Amino acid sequence: MTQRSRLHVPDPPARPGEQPDFSYLQISPAGALARPDPLAPALEIENLSVQMVRVLDEEQRALGPWKPHLEPETLRLALRHMLLTRLFDDRMQRMHRQGRISFYIKSTGEEAVSVAAGMALESQDMLFPSYRNQGLFIVRGCSLADLMCQCLSNTRDMCKGRQMPIMYHWASGRIFSISGNLATQFPQAVGWAMAAALKGEPHIAASWTGEGSSAEADFHYAMTFAAVYQAPVILNVVNNQWAISTFQGFAGGEHRSFAQRGPGYGIPGIRVDGNDFLAVYAVTQWAAERARRSGGPTLIEHVTYRAAAHSSSDDPSRYRPKEEWQAWPLGDPITRLKLHLIAAGEWSEERHVKLEQELEAHVSSCWRDAASHGTLTEGPSLDPATMFEDVFKEMPPHLARQQQQLRELLQARKHDSAPRKAGPHQASPGRAAPRQVQPLQKER
Repeated sequence: MTQRSRLHVPDPPARPGEQPDFSYLQISPAGALARPDPLAPALEIENLSVQMVRVLDEEQRALGPWKPHLEPETLRLALRHMLLTRLFDDRMQRMHRQGRISFYIKSTGEEAVSVAAGMALESQDMLFPSYRNQGLFIVRGCSLADLMCQCLSNTRDMCKGRQMPIMYHWASGRIFSISGNLATQFPQAVGWAMAAALKGEPHIAASWTGEGSSAEADFHYAMTFAAVYQAPVILNVVNNQWAISTFQGFAGGEHRSFAQRGPGYGIPGIRVDGNDFLAVYAVTQWAAERARRSGGPTLIEHVTYRAAAHSSSDDPSRYRPKEEWQAWPLGDPITRLKLHLIAAGEWSEERHVKLEQELEAHVSSCWRDAASHGTLTEGPSLDPATMFEDVFKEMPPHLARQQQQLRELLQARKHDSAPRKAGPHQASPGRAAPRQVQPLQKER
């Protein structure tokens, strides 16, 4: 009898209408893993790519050698950053539902990934985010109103209306432009880190991508260059279990962890509880020290869960159980840090409610400021003629001609729409002859 091979198709553990099932998830006890020297060879610490670095246990007590020993004031600031990120997300999602913005992506459940890493890195380190890292902008001090203006594509949009919402650009904050092309930020971060090393600078680069994007070729290009040239870079894979409607097994996470790809390139791989602020901070701090001491790159897998839809265009109830987020065994990063501070006597439920009210008011104030510069339904609006600018250092003649033609067209339309009193030789209102507007000339 002739034997035939079978094609394996990964199967999600649960579909809509079924009970959530996270039995596939390997979770190590909090405080169980040793913290090696940052310059340890990758092959000697390969266990970190299989097991999971955790600091907070089920009672939210900080345990083990990875505990970063942060001051309560720092932890309260971290809680503020994460809560502000979530409230900002909630407001922008509501604005999308009201038709005020065209698109949005929330980071609900993943706030610790960005906030902890952003706080652990230095202000001059260069960040190359993905589209669910708004916490990085908040940590670095970017105005919420500026982020909102970008989503509104209004007259104060940092991208001048040339990027879709949430594709922020903030050069002064040392945060590289977000791109909708998956994984392009990984080789960009490696290249920046290589340049910094060539120039003898003390700064490092860090980048983030989803586990689905790790199947892109750019991920592997970045890993190869980082390993060969020992670039001072931290490469983060955010394994939130779902790439749009595709379970993480389709990107290769069914048989091995994403962190295990590191040792295959000679790069340390660390698998961390992405909903544990203290663990993410500690692992990022370790990787940053390794990079600054010429130890080379580190690949970090943040095991977390995307609680919200992939984007405002997605309906996750069509491909996973509605209650799956509540069943996630690693909990909510904001709740866990809040309970840790309460247990230490450094926080309370009353203070938390007051903070939430304060931040809600701040988000509302920022929205009013942003909306005053224009929304999808209300002016003011960007000048369309600016689309020809910033393409070349000096505008070439053909673009200058096109820009002038567009300005004339806009002026003609403005003139036609202005109310005018009919004279003896003019047509009566409602029967005016249409004004002939010359179309834009085609460039040869």
